[in-house]
Amino acid sequence: MKILVTGAAGFIGFHLTIYFLKRGDEVVGFDNLNSYYDVKLKRDRLDILQNHQNFSFVQADLSDRPAVEKLFAENHFDRVINLAAQAGVRYSLENPHAYIDSNIVGFMNILEACRHNKIEHLTYASSSSVYGSNTQMPFSVHHNVDHPVSLYAATKKANELMAHTYSHLYGLPTTGLRFFTVYGPWGRPDMALFLFTRAILEGKPIKVFNNGLMQRDFTFIDDIVEGIVRVSDKIAAPNPAWKSDQPDSATSRAPYRIYNIGNNKPVELLRFIEIIEKKIGKEAIKEMLPMQPGDVPATYADVDDLMRDTGFAPATPLESGVSRFIDWYRDYYKV
Repeated sequence: MKILVTGAAGFIGFHLTIYFLKRGDEVVGFDNLNSYYDVKLKRDRLDILQNHQNFSFVQADLSDRPAVEKLFAENHFDRVINLAAQAGVRYSLENPHAYIDSNIVGFMNILEACRHNKIEHLTYASSSSVYGSNTQMPFSVHHNVDHPVSLYAATKKANELMAHTYSHLYGLPTTGLRFFTVYGPWGRPDMALFLFTRAILEGKPIKVFNNGLMQRDFTFIDDIVEGIVRVSDKIAAPNPAWKSDQPDSATSRAPYRIYNIGNNKPVELLRFIEIIEKKIGKEAIKEMLPMQPGDVPATYADVDDLMRDTGFAPATPLESGVSRFIDWYRDYYKV
């Protein structure tokens, strides 16, 4: 197949693209290489991808409608995986317009391009952040998610609503994936594992929010990629049992699906730090801080629907995944 992966120079996009290329698919990567975090890391990922003959790359921004239209006109994609977005909860407090440009305008351009080019399946990144103020655990795709606590979360919820509209009006099959704290080699420098590893190795303090009482459903990158591929290969279909008087938010009469993709095993932040300390062989200097605006105290994914429909089963123990990240970090940064 010919597959478009937006955000291909990003953490998840990079690993997913490698998977598709090894499977024998042709992949066009699309990324704006913005400076939200170290561009060198993105370019080094791209260098690896460009060693594959079935990979080509387009540098442009999703919010650039002519660029997106040109991309689809020049290629006949079978499927689209939209991972390009402005990420980060805390960054959205300082740079809200970046989220509207990328996550709303950019996603609109993708939807329109998929509609007009008869794409057989659009799979796109949503986020566990859409659960916002919800406290019923584990988070289920069948729960109401109308109370986001960050603009980032609001844009991801908006993506799900926009996708449903296109599934309903134009029969475009769409599947949204609510990611839960992804980690692993080549990970994002703004994520906890990267920040903690760097600080501990450099002997600097780490910021521990909510006094370490946060819980996260840490999910290893290989498990995430396996889940995305399984979802992409299972084209969204209407739910014949859907009822308008008892609407299920995860399915529809339209070809539309929403899934959680996580490890289904929440871990307290202090335990996570212990695992990192043990692997590095050095204790962290902890700066205990209150909860930051826009953060939630816990995430915990109910992945029953994804397991039932695709056979997805997260398989990487946290200790193993953290170890593999730190090995990569030491090798990449020569420390």
